[in-house]
Amino acid sequence: MIRMTAAQAAALVRDKDTLLIGGSGGGHAVPDALLAALGDRYRETGQPRALTIVHPVGLGDGKTRGAGHLAQEGLLKRAVAGTFVNSPGIARLALDEKIEAYTMPQGAMSQLMREMAAGRPGLMTKVGLHTFVDPRLGGARQSRMATADLVENVQFRGEEYLFYKSFHVDVALVRGSAADEDGNISMEHEAVTLEMLSMAQAARRCGGLVVAQVKRIVPRGSLHPKMVKIPGIMVDVLVVDPDQWQTYETQDSAAHSGHLHVELSDVPRLPAGARRVVARRAALELFEGAICNLGSGISTGIANVAAEEGVLARVCLTNEQGNIGGAPASGNEAGASRSPDAQIDQPYQFDFYDGGGLDLAFLSFAEFDAAGDVNVSRFGGRIVGPGGFINISQGARKVVFGGTLTANGAAKAVAQVEQITFSGRHAYECGQPVLYATERAVFRLGAEGPELIEIAAGADL
Repeated sequence: MIRMTAAQAAALVRDKDTLLIGGSGGGHAVPDALLAALGDRYRETGQPRALTIVHPVGLGDGKTRGAGHLAQEGLLKRAVAGTFVNSPGIARLALDEKIEAYTMPQGAMSQLMREMAAGRPGLMTKVGLHTFVDPRLGGARQSRMATADLVENVQFRGEEYLFYKSFHVDVALVRGSAADEDGNISMEHEAVTLEMLSMAQAARRCGGLVVAQVKRIVPRGSLHPKMVKIPGIMVDVLVVDPDQWQTYETQDSAAHSGHLHVELSDVPRLPAGARRVVARRAALELFEGAICNLGSGISTGIANVAAEEGVLARVCLTNEQGNIGGAPASGNEAGASRSPDAQIDQPYQFDFYDGGGLDLAFLSFAEFDAAGDVNVSRFGGRIVGPGGFINISQGARKVVFGGTLTANGAAKAVAQVEQITFSGRHAYECGQPVLYATERAVFRLGAEGPELIEIAAGADL
């Protein structure tokens, strides 16, 4: 294990390397100092070129940080991620046909890291069937330049699956809270733990480098072995960033890391408006003991409503990054949770979701159509990607999609969605109950598509 500066570590990346990058959303365990150094190196020297980056969760502050540091023409050849919503510069390169761009289900990508760590050829799962990830509907591609087949349809024992192919890894960029003198990495002050271990194992299995960013170095033997998330035998290079924040917005929250329990009753009340109307109607689907996931966007308001009504402690809210219990954060902090009961690695959370562990999934929609299909991944000239949406919506016992019927004057209830992120037909055939809750009406998925079942007070047919 060697200690380097971020600039020295960035110099280890070669042209055409494939990088695994850990982290989530708005700075949660994102090795931002390493990404910034890599972006700076390219601006200054024109190297490295034609990189492939792979990260299960979107990375960035919605502006230039995270994967946004790498949003430079020539630096990237291919980007494969759960979402580009946090890094609009990457999405712009894809829209301008400057890179090969793919967005895949966050859970499938997270679980794929474990397959790669073990040297298996890929991940076989039903997640993504009948969506734009299915090769018959696009194969997860988000640019015309993306011609490689990264996902295949396969038959196994008479059933249909998708097969997500493994990647060869040259460099893994991971992050932790502390490292001891032997390179053992802990993550006790992070808001999430994700699949950092699997990423390190996958890189080592391929003979690649593991570069870890941490906030501090501690003496040998001072880390409890159960706190070590990445053993030192898997770490090649350590980079210390003493200014490392927990997220892009929060320097250090003991509630996010689980070191401090805070009362959940002080979650702010939602102001009057469409978001509050939709969240309150969706929250009526809660029941005692329900295990739920709250998606990003308008559906995060359900935590606010549940706290306001004093029922937050009577249900279990989770997020896909691995937090169980507490109050999932929203906005740029989404992915964290205030005072969770447990924090598990992301692949295991998706195992639970895919296995039907969610009673209810509350997810936002960008648009839904006459067939009951839902789109959150590409719309209005934007490439977003599905994030955890596909795993969550396909695995939950019941799904409640929330949103307004229009946005900035544009209809969100349309004849046909631009991209299928959720198949209404497939859900109906599987017997999955689905609601579409809006500020003016509620629909349920029927045999022919959405059926009107409620009209809000003050609205007419």
